[in-house]
Amino acid sequence: MIKKLLLLICICLTINAEAQDLNARVQILSPQIQNTNNKPIEALQQAMSEFLNNRKWSVNELKSQERIDCNIVFNLKEWDGSSNYKGEAQIISSRPVYGTSYNTTLLSVTDKNFEFTYTEGQPLDFSDQNFQNNLSSILAFYAYIIVGLDADSFSKLGGTDYFTKAQTVLNNAQNAPFGGWKAFENLRNRYWIAENLQNKTFIPLREVLYTYHRQGLDLMSDDINKGKKNIATSIEKLTELDKQKQGSILNNIFFSAKADEIIDIFKKSDPLERTKVYNTMVEVDPANSSKYEELKTAK
Repeated sequence: MIKKLLLLICICLTINAEAQDLNARVQILSPQIQNTNNKPIEALQQAMSEFLNNRKWSVNELKSQERIDCNIVFNLKEWDGSSNYKGEAQIISSRPVYGTSYNTTLLSVTDKNFEFTYTEGQPLDFSDQNFQNNLSSILAFYAYIIVGLDADSFSKLGGTDYFTKAQTVLNNAQNAPFGGWKAFENLRNRYWIAENLQNKTFIPLREVLYTYHRQGLDLMSDDINKGKKNIATSIEKLTELDKQKQGSILNNIFFSAKADEIIDIFKKSDPLERTKVYNTMVEVDPANSSKYEELKTAK
């Protein structure tokens, strides 16, 4: 009987381990909140972390060391001391680079409509079929985006099914009385993240995610020159994007994650390669032109 019980426990633990795709760290900052009782905020932070970490988001069976690193920093700006929370959140995800200890950023975005109701002890219910509550919908939306971008970086357009799931979450939330889900609100919200990721116009950018990471960064530990060359070739393809789309949120997400990294990769290259990369970057990312000047002045 004891052996059977131990076997059952082991099976349960194995199932639970396999159900975890994300290694999510949640932090709630509340410098603007004048309240001595932090227990509800601590409970919220734990509930958000458990929701992200204890669910199956990917169809792949990931080992514990393969879980996707991500961070959510929620800057709480308004709280009624009870169940209504409002602020903005920084969502960041990364993945390891083959053969190194370096982690490269895949997603870096600020959600300015991070608002919801949550009562301490409340279970965070979620369904792909319908809207349950705003907090679980926001977290599920970004979980699918994070997993999708990770998949895109390992196989060409590999994240499509996850972006479709994120779109479903968004569609289910269209009648929710919270911001961030609708097209007309602004051009920097969840609606446009999902739209861009499924818009054929942005396929070249999604393909760059694969060549940049799998054929570029992942190759550099074995052949640094070939890896750099493949990265340079991949970002050149961004010139194929419609220039009218340069201000899109997906472009912004990519360059927020990659601008500094691209500079670090090429600032010690020969002058010809640096100039070529500089010319490409100021064309496809004019908003950060001054930042890329380092490529011209580096020695």
